[in-house]
Amino acid sequence: MKKALVAVLALSFSASAFAQTAVVSEYYVVRDPATKKCTVVDKRPTTTTTTIVDNGIFKTRAEAETGMKTIKVCTEN
Repeated sequence: MKKALVAVLALSFSASAFAQTAVVSEYYVVRDPATKKCTVVDKRPTTTTTTIVDNGIFKTRAEAETGMKTIKVCTEN
């Protein structure tokens, strides 16, 4: 009985760890046309007023923030 319980617990922990690593995060550099400001968001924009600029899709927030500094429309202010 103990072996079965240990096996179930081990399986549940490994499934949980797999689910956490399977989540792929994406960060987007978007520009609001009214304010002409760029920001980093963690969800793909669904409105037509906010657009992803240039190649503004990154795997980490840090990459997106660094990338935003090199995107021309984000640095023209």
